[in-house]
Amino acid sequence: MVVATGFGGPEVLTLVDAPLAAPGPGEVLVEVRAAGMNPGDWWSYGGHLGTDPARLPLRLGLEASGVVAAVGERAVGPAGVVRVGDEVIAARIDGAYAGAVVAPAEAILPKPPELSFPEAAALVVSATTAVHALEATGVTAGDVLVVHGASGGVGSMLVQMAVAAGARVIGTAGASGQAWLRALGAEPVAYGDGLVERLRRLAPDGADAAIDAAGTDEAIAASVALVADRRRIATLAGFDTGRAAGIRLLGRVPGAEPGTEVRSRARLEVIGRARAGRLAVRVARTYPMDRVVTAHRQLASGHPDGKLVLVP
Repeated sequence: MVVATGFGGPEVLTLVDAPLAAPGPGEVLVEVRAAGMNPGDWWSYGGHLGTDPARLPLRLGLEASGVVAAVGERAVGPAGVVRVGDEVIAARIDGAYAGAVVAPAEAILPKPPELSFPEAAALVVSATTAVHALEATGVTAGDVLVVHGASGGVGSMLVQMAVAAGARVIGTAGASGQAWLRALGAEPVAYGDGLVERLRRLAPDGADAAIDAAGTDEAIAASVALVADRRRIATLAGFDTGRAAGIRLLGRVPGAEPGTEVRSRARLEVIGRARAGRLAVRVARTYPMDRVVTAHRQLASGHPDGKLVLVP
């Protein structure tokens, strides 16, 4: 499994051998086929959630897909009884960066057969985060929504769900992600110098809401410039700048709205959308588990067009 032996950059990550206990009551052992990478992973070892040395070594990974290898008594998940051999997603867990992981049955969800294991490992955390952000900002049919980091894992989920709800979506992204955004139904805009002016050309009367999945000062400044009601602006990553701007902070860091109930409620909904072909998952790249340091340097360097995934 991958652990962080200290707090800092990706260099603190290492692959270790660790014994794995049998699942107890209400638990499930999952053989991991793929593990999704999320910003929350590097926030934990980067010190954003504190630097208490008693937390070390930190087990990393919030979500994985795989096959159930063993179950404890009363292993009942949100979709019903969990059985050996089930193909599943384990979401909002600890220690997904591993060859196998013991997780509470409550975290075990059915894997859509329409998705590959890497796609399934990239689905739930991003999609439920998007549900939370759209509910928090009150996006409805007819709204003009600006999404920053729109071609990334969470951003692309935001785009698809908002378009399906009847909103007009303008998404900021790099050049490589713009064709993907058009395919999802968004109007792409390049980030960088002159962003506000480019956005105003598309939305001369401003926007109704904005969601920042990029975490940059530029994204938050542009959002504040276009959206009059700061209660309808949210950031999922730019917490210091967002706090100073008086906008909504969504996530696991201190002072943010975690949205635990909303995200939990949305899990089966997003799986249903994926099964019905109404939610596409784009895996930007997969990395073997022993290249986790390289993978996290890529994760920290920017916003890939899709999700990064580790495979054992």
